[in-house]
Amino acid sequence: MDNKKKDIFYITTPIFYPNANLHMGHAYTTCVADIITRFHRIIGDDTYLLTGADENTEKVVRVAKLAGKDTEKYVDDIVVGFKALFNKLDISYDQFIRTGDKKVHWPGAIEIWNRLVQSGDIEKRFYKGLYCVGHEAFITEKDLIDGKCPDHAEVPQFVEEENYFFKLSKYSSIIKNKIESNELEIIPQVRKNEILSLLDKGLEDVSFSRPAEKMSVGIPVPNDPKHKIYVWGDALVSYISALGFGSDNLDLFEKFWPAQIHIIGKDILRFHAAIWPGMLLSAKLPLPKKILVHGFITSGGRKMSKSLGNVVDPNDLINEYGSEAVRYYLARHISTFEDGDLTLPQFKEAYNANLANGLGNLVNRILKMSQSYGFEYDKEFKSKGSVFKKEKDRFYNLYKDGLNNYNLKLAIDMIWECINWADKYIQQEEPFKLIKTDKVKAKEIIEILLSDLMQISEMLEPFMPQTSKTIKNLIKENKMPEKPIFPRKD
Repeated sequence: MDNKKKDIFYITTPIFYPNANLHMGHAYTTCVADIITRFHRIIGDDTYLLTGADENTEKVVRVAKLAGKDTEKYVDDIVVGFKALFNKLDISYDQFIRTGDKKVHWPGAIEIWNRLVQSGDIEKRFYKGLYCVGHEAFITEKDLIDGKCPDHAEVPQFVEEENYFFKLSKYSSIIKNKIESNELEIIPQVRKNEILSLLDKGLEDVSFSRPAEKMSVGIPVPNDPKHKIYVWGDALVSYISALGFGSDNLDLFEKFWPAQIHIIGKDILRFHAAIWPGMLLSAKLPLPKKILVHGFITSGGRKMSKSLGNVVDPNDLINEYGSEAVRYYLARHISTFEDGDLTLPQFKEAYNANLANGLGNLVNRILKMSQSYGFEYDKEFKSKGSVFKKEKDRFYNLYKDGLNNYNLKLAIDMIWECINWADKYIQQEEPFKLIKTDKVKAKEIIEILLSDLMQISEMLEPFMPQTSKTIKNLIKENKMPEKPIFPRKD
């Protein structure tokens, strides 16, 4: 990778509800974040990756009761599962924030609340409206389909209560201007258009508290313990409370904020591109630079659902194929910008074609020749030519462009272009035959192949870090794998 001036790069995933184990969508978000993070570390940026759990939610309380467990114990167990999945997927996060953490998170949420009050943007009002338990949010009649929340297929509750409201409406035009000018960049364009359409209509003020008697978990409103800070006034703040905002130690906050990028799913766009910027503007804090909004993972063209029997559990895939194969599929076969599809037959086909028969076979062929003919790794191989010749710069530039612009499919496609070219080169030059008649020429060809295989392993590092490491070690030790890197699945 090219060296450049060291930049600061702060990247976040959403914090996930610990009301159930993580699903494939969560795995996708964190893998995308980790791939981008690893790339920025490789090019020398001072990088910090945040993920975590949104624990101050009545969803968790309800599920814990159904499971017959104490809420705190239930959340602790679920968080262990979160971290276990992230560990399997090799997610190299720097911090896991928990909103139930009174020491790390609560001071930041309280500080933000106080700043919103100081700006005159918090007001107590009597509210009547519809409340969706699944969203843990108030919704309007126009949001419903056949009288039900379209996301949860449930009839919302009618609620009458006194809450504190955040005057989000006063920031509609400012947020719109910042998004239009790309001061706050929304990626891709279709999501930018979506949020601008919402802003054109004007934002509504948002309930930022609920009566404490209706919330058994959560942060008490400063100076009014009869209310607790409601989800968006709490959860979103985790992006800065994790950096020490609200505490006596602001070193991380001053170094890493504003975030270079928030990575989110399209279902939480409004909260991140409207409510969060409004809060930051009110609190007189810088806005994040970018928000990358990815789509959903479907299965067979339909939303994953237990009732449909089409749920693909990331743990099951990892157990069967390995975490590197899962990272590969999510990066190459699921678009960063649109919905993507994943079924078990699709996954198996991609695994066999591109990992077992593709990358794995290439590694085996090159290293078998190198080991058999007694050649040794030479760090100067790169200067002795390349299979890709004039295409090498084009492949590598597109690879970097893909990673810099969050088009992970483009970047990883370039790796497989290199793999395909190396395969064709072996078939064309036949060094395994040439060794019998022209050992010098055969050695030159194998050295070129080893050099290009090292280049491929370096390009793989953000996507498949363990595979990258394995290939590099095999090249340096000049030995073929004792067993296939990616065994074929029949």
